Amino acid sequence: MKQYDLVIKNGTVVTTTDMYPCDIAVKDGKIVAMEADIEPELAEKICDASGKLVLPGALDVHTHLQMPFGGTVSADSYLSGTRAAACGGVTTIFDYPVQHEGETILGLVNSKKAILETDACVDYAMHCCITNLNGGEILDEMEKAVEEGITSFKCFLVYKKEGMMVDDATLARLLLRARELGAIINIHAENPDLIDMYTEQFLKEGKTSAWYHYLSRPEFVEAEADKRAVHWAKNLDAPLYVVHMADKEGLEACIDAKRAGAEVYIETCPQYLEFTCDVYKREDGRNFVCSPPMKGQESQDALWQALKAGLIDTVATDHCPFQSYEKDWGKDDFTKIPNGCAGVENLYPYMLDAPNSGKLTFQQVVAVCATNPAKIFGCDNKGSLVVGKDADIVIYDKEKDFTISVSNMHSDYDHTIWEGKKLHGYPVQTYLRGQLVYDNGEFVGKPGMGQYVKRSPKK
Repeated sequence: MKQYDLVIKNGTVVTTTDMYPCDIAVKDGKIVAMEADIEPELAEKICDASGKLVLPGALDVHTHLQMPFGGTVSADSYLSGTRAAACGGVTTIFDYPVQHEGETILGLVNSKKAILETDACVDYAMHCCITNLNGGEILDEMEKAVEEGITSFKCFLVYKKEGMMVDDATLARLLLRARELGAIINIHAENPDLIDMYTEQFLKEGKTSAWYHYLSRPEFVEAEADKRAVHWAKNLDAPLYVVHMADKEGLEACIDAKRAGAEVYIETCPQYLEFTCDVYKREDGRNFVCSPPMKGQESQDALWQALKAGLIDTVATDHCPFQSYEKDWGKDDFTKIPNGCAGVENLYPYMLDAPNSGKLTFQQVVAVCATNPAKIFGCDNKGSLVVGKDADIVIYDKEKDFTISVSNMHSDYDHTIWEGKKLHGYPVQTYLRGQLVYDNGEFVGKPGMGQYVKRSPKK
């Protein structure tokens, strides 16, 4: 019997601080050895990674799969969304099931797990979105949820009319309870009253194109809510994770809080790094509608600068695609456009292209896409190539040219905002706990391979 199930030879391992030649041996889904030269005869299977980078699988800690929104459901099911993830080098996804009045955390999460157990092609975890405290019962249930490995909860400071927004008192209660339990609150920061005011004004004036989606949610509308959330977290001494940061002013407020010693984490998304609000002036601008929207050039520049300086903690996608005909509902009324774009398959390839232009290093990309999200959210066995951790491994060919098209993606949507984007370098293999799930353009895994990731609370 062979000593190892798999040995990856001759590759260059990338960590958050280093790049070095190293072989990796895998047994029973775990990394069991990392040495300069592991004998190939000891392995059942060999992967020759000569000339290639060997990376930890990415964690996309912000996806919305099978999510009801605006009278429809996001285009990617748990099966197609996790299949796409595997093909882009993402080995763990986090979903955001939304709790409504009367629903329990565990009831909601378990209903999603029941689907994922049969459909998931990569490992999975969940942040539960809290919209109602159910008379205080949710605060009690959070303890049981943390014991079950659900250590993060999301709050919306927007979507008031949809019944999803929490008021400041509810946010404060959740922040304090999360702090007590070693959990963390994630926040979607926008101001609904300002959005509603601008929306009403634009519709009255007959201004209905996608451009007015941006103008109804400009930088300062997001920034106000960023600042308010940070204010509460700082003064309540509670950890806070700000999702999909897109604006310069809010970013600066979060960075200032970090420097002052507050436990504030910042996430941004590839769409804010690649596109500005000018896309909403395009004929197909509705396809780019998401919340928050892409912002101006100044905000985009600030995001890249903060990433390079190590001040943004994670990059995730907010993956929530809709079909073209659904986006077309808002052709003449931006308020009817379902909010969301594709991204889970593009996350790692897009970010790994950044070293080509000197915007980031490969080590920095591994930090924001793998190691940092694993640490922040208590995924003890994920996020880095270390003996004892899960063998979630991506083989990356930094010389492979690739052009993104809906035709070569592995999701169920019929268009992508990334159409035509050229990348230099692309993943050629993805291993999930040592099992090959993606191989040179093809998904080779099986639905149901993914496992639930039970996360650890903060100490």
